[in-house]
Amino acid sequence: MPQDRTLIRGGYVVTMDDALGDLPVGDVLVEGSSIAAIAPSVDVSDARVIDARGAVVMPGLVDTHRHTWQTQMRGICADWTLNDYFLGMRLMISPAYAADDVYVGNYLGALEAIQSGVTTLLDFSHCNNTPEHADAAVAGLEAAGVRALHCYGFFASARVNAAFPTHAARLADFERVVRSHVSADALVTIGSALTEVATIPWADTVAEIDVTRRLGARMVLHTGCQWGSVVTMGVEEMHAHALLGPDQVHVHCNTLDAREWQMLARAGAKVSISPETELNMGMGHPVVGTCRDHGIHPTLSCDIVSLNSGDLFTQMRLALASARCADNDRCNRSGAMPQALTITARDALRWATLYGAEACGLDAKIGSLRPGKQADIIVVGGPDSLAFRPRPEPVGNVVFHATAHDVRDVFIAGRRVKENGVLVGVDLSRLLDRAEGSAARILATVRTASPTFPSRPAAGTSFEGFEEVARRNLSSAHR
Repeated sequence: MPQDRTLIRGGYVVTMDDALGDLPVGDVLVEGSSIAAIAPSVDVSDARVIDARGAVVMPGLVDTHRHTWQTQMRGICADWTLNDYFLGMRLMISPAYAADDVYVGNYLGALEAIQSGVTTLLDFSHCNNTPEHADAAVAGLEAAGVRALHCYGFFASARVNAAFPTHAARLADFERVVRSHVSADALVTIGSALTEVATIPWADTVAEIDVTRRLGARMVLHTGCQWGSVVTMGVEEMHAHALLGPDQVHVHCNTLDAREWQMLARAGAKVSISPETELNMGMGHPVVGTCRDHGIHPTLSCDIVSLNSGDLFTQMRLALASARCADNDRCNRSGAMPQALTITARDALRWATLYGAEACGLDAKIGSLRPGKQADIIVVGGPDSLAFRPRPEPVGNVVFHATAHDVRDVFIAGRRVKENGVLVGVDLSRLLDRAEGSAARILATVRTASPTFPSRPAAGTSFEGFEEVARRNLSSAHR
């Protein structure tokens, strides 16, 4: 029997493909890395058979913004504001990371994603203290076997860094990483993560965008998430300099006004929403409805497991609940109840699959199930799953009831990386011990300078001087 041929038989197939629709009972044939056939019944005699009766077979989930390197700092930001996070994580913890710590964070974090049915990550990697850190981040993703758009971060967590004495040195290292990972078949492709606009000179922001486009890569950036500040703004300035584009994923966008949203929409820019982080850290309401109003496809992300959960089921539920509540508020304020909901569970599933693939520039390969596409497939639920029995509305089960525990099987490019609820080929106990050691070493390093860490890193800290510099940086775009 050929080892590269697998038949997933008898599941409820949610293709997320408008032409194919759902198959209440269907078979999916995988040959090599691709989907070979989808039909109510596929007749083959030489394939390994996976019994999916009682389960949902669907595309793998796509997370469009995860700082994967932070995995071993799990929950440390539970009671932090966004300012606490910037000072504590970006300026205190990040410099204490060695290259091996980044490897461990990315490896374990990618496995956590796979465990919960995420087959593709946009890895927003802004802990590049040295070139070795950058290489370790990619190596961690590759070791996990996840599909990823690894976005190399230009952010400098320390003013003085012998490995990157200039901003140009960081750009050159990004180019090195891009050129060393040029392969049409690679699961990990390289993009860039821009330094927050206004935190560096405008000319440096332009240089980051220019080098990314010259290399034909995609880019991600935090946009509009700091109320009362120019930090993470700059949409108007990027528009004026023709720097916006469909190759960008703008993350959060909570503080943008209607004019800025129109600029993003006209440019074809993508948007990533992190409901759990945004609602907890004071960034504001998730912008699902605003995306809809401007014709932008929303996508979802877990953002930071240093605060919150690492699964997209949670993000789907929170985003959907927040968006429905915002729409229903208008009706409630008039003293009435809504006659119908404005957003469906299937809409939320689309945000986490096909629209996520579009944002990563991978929708020709993944995001839906169709013959010829890559076999990034998850099997969710089954006869022993409490969340899926009974199962009168399968998409509703997935969006509102599924957890990582219900993700039974995961395929990435046809390779089974989770089988019957267990990650394949992973010594998880050993890796978790390694992560514990990494976390202990990092925190010990931070506490040598700040003995009370991690209690409220920004408590009593004034950001007025930083804001003044940021305003000067952004104002230079108008000259």
